[in-house]
Amino acid sequence: MIKNYLFLAVKNVRRRGLRSWLTMLGIFIGIAAVVSLISLGSGLREAVLGQFTGMGSDKLAISNAETGFGPPGSLAVIKLTQHDVDIIKQVTGVDQVIPRLLRPVTIEYNKIIGFGYAVSMPPDSKQINLIYDIFKAEAETGRLLNKDDNGKILLGHDFSKIKSYEKDIVTGSRIKIQGTEFTVIGIMKATSTFEINQAILMTEDDLNNILKIKDEFDIIAVQIVKGADIEEVSYQIKEALRKDRNEKVGKEDFNVQTPINVLKSVNTILNIINLIVSAIAGISLFVGGIGIANTMYTSVLERKKEIGVMKAVGAKNSGILWIFVFEAGFLGLVGGGIGAAIGVGLSFGIAAIANAVIGSQLFIVQFSLPLVAGAFAFSFVIGIISGVLPAMQASKLRPVDALRG
Repeated sequence: MIKNYLFLAVKNVRRRGLRSWLTMLGIFIGIAAVVSLISLGSGLREAVLGQFTGMGSDKLAISNAETGFGPPGSLAVIKLTQHDVDIIKQVTGVDQVIPRLLRPVTIEYNKIIGFGYAVSMPPDSKQINLIYDIFKAEAETGRLLNKDDNGKILLGHDFSKIKSYEKDIVTGSRIKIQGTEFTVIGIMKATSTFEINQAILMTEDDLNNILKIKDEFDIIAVQIVKGADIEEVSYQIKEALRKDRNEKVGKEDFNVQTPINVLKSVNTILNIINLIVSAIAGISLFVGGIGIANTMYTSVLERKKEIGVMKAVGAKNSGILWIFVFEAGFLGLVGGGIGAAIGVGLSFGIAAIANAVIGSQLFIVQFSLPLVAGAFAFSFVIGIISGVLPAMQASKLRPVDALRG
């Protein structure tokens, strides 16, 4: 019997043609928005978190307050110095301290000038290897940079894809950085950290020389002792720097970032974004549900005589009820299915366009079968709920009144 009701419901939906498609439009939009934006949001969460989880749970970073947009620490008024490095080294629980420079620079290749940013590598092989381990850096062509490689640079993976210089950059290419010529010693494989993919790595001496920098750093990376409490070490570093600079709590001109704090902030931001997206999609689904209810009410009015005939030949109220409920549910189910397909297509399309524009693989799509299945189920439930009242109205019609139209 249920099978017959379902067959009749599908037949009635197909018979209404264009009206059925217009009815499902709201469901299309709502489900497509949910699937595409949540898939992109989840992928973006993983990508962004990947920028920080690579830092590890036993590492933290110190930088000074910024005055604008740029690489971390590069726009600070008061710079970190060797004096700060010496203070941090004395804190209990600190294993290694690695000061680094991150500066915007001009790039000239094939007589075309562009812009990028250079990162200094410390003059210590152990510290250089630690940096490579943190970012899982590997050479795709050539080799990685060593502490004695003055006059040479190691490029991030994105340089192998740049077309703006009208000539491919390869290992052995000679590039001018801030007017000084360097030889490309290698190009790295793509990593999950997009800053590294776009970076120019050179020795600390070279970067100091071309920018005429003396005793200042933009960021200090700290490796803590194995088993030490990173939050406690972070607190002690803050106390030591605050005391040395004679600064009050909350008035510091420096930042101490731990992976835990960063992950909490990122998660909070992304959760808020997902909440807003879900609210917008919910409004669309609500509008879609109203559309289904409106269509079903109209269908009841148009099919009064049909309902009267069915009752006259013995159809029960429950049977009439099930037919209309199934019709509404079918509208929601089909709308959800098409919306989910559109959402998946949109998410991949948006990710591809965004990655092409920024020249990195930051945007990834995290496809989730439970999400799609949930979208199907939710749209089906929305359809049924929207059709219950019209279905009840249809089932309660008296045969004589229905046949009278």
